[in-house]
Amino acid sequence: MDGTITRANLLFCKWVGHPAADLVGKRRFQDLLTVGGRIFHQTHWVPLLQMQGSLSEVKLELVVRDGAVVPIVMNALVRLDHGVAVHEIAAYVARDRDKYERELVLSRKRLEDLVAQATRLQADARDRADFAEQMMGIVSHDLRNPLSSIQMSAALLARSDLALSQQRTLARLNRSTERATRLISDLLDFTQARLGRGLAVSMVGIDLHACVAETIEELRHIHPARALNHERVGDGQCVGDADRLAQMVGNLVSNAMTYGLAEEPVTVVSAIEPTKFTVSVRNMGAPIPAEVQAALFQPMTRGSSAGARERSVGLGLYIVSEIAKAHSGGVAVRSLPGEGTTFTVVCPRHAAPD
Repeated sequence: MDGTITRANLLFCKWVGHPAADLVGKRRFQDLLTVGGRIFHQTHWVPLLQMQGSLSEVKLELVVRDGAVVPIVMNALVRLDHGVAVHEIAAYVARDRDKYERELVLSRKRLEDLVAQATRLQADARDRADFAEQMMGIVSHDLRNPLSSIQMSAALLARSDLALSQQRTLARLNRSTERATRLISDLLDFTQARLGRGLAVSMVGIDLHACVAETIEELRHIHPARALNHERVGDGQCVGDADRLAQMVGNLVSNAMTYGLAEEPVTVVSAIEPTKFTVSVRNMGAPIPAEVQAALFQPMTRGSSAGARERSVGLGLYIVSEIAKAHSGGVAVRSLPGEGTTFTVVCPRHAAPD
């Protein structure tokens, strides 16, 4: 009962590296265990055997003669040997089981580390999203107001009797202000979309052709030196957000003006069909490489390095895609040599509200 070894077979002696003569009557079983095993032997092994008379599948580690550690699994029971209570132990080496258990522990630790890392990353992402939203709010307030003042001042100056050179300067001022305003709008929309909220739309019955025509008329003032055509197909109303569709057309036309040949016209086609409506914008110029087309509608993506001075931060086509999604539709591009490049937005027409 005190752990003194009274009998040990040859295999056990080989495991621990001691002959039976060095073990029997001279060593205690618990002395062959690791420190943790000795504590377990005292606090669990002996009390449990006293209470229930047996133990099954107990894993401990033996410290062999050369100092190495051998994992073993033991079963034990209490029996009487000539009237004396002894612990009879059957054991087997469990290196594979020990390796498996250690791998499980390591895997669990790695999983816990990954979960903790993912939690930190999620918290960082939320912090960055909140910061981005706050920054966009600041941009909206602190830049839109002075730009509005500049536009109003330019409009007042335009009513004055200005020299030709002054009129040209004023026109450049208006164009720069318009670009800055569009950039701010794109940044705000980009932030809203990336935060997972999608673009806000107000879906009502609209005249698609009239909406596109009005937008094109404004764009002609922004690009007075370029030919901009509008073709209408079909009749009737559709359901959509007129302001968002105007923004979409503006982005597509701006993209076409930037990358298309200056001497060739840009053509916008608005079409009403029984179940859908489409808006397409076509320009002539070098085709967009096929490997670039797949990523065109991702943020910060551009079709080429041409026209760098005229372009913004590469959000225009991404915003177009988000506007199409907000209308339950999509956008596609077709670009071939000699045919030009055409961006087409297709959305459900829906039924016009009564």
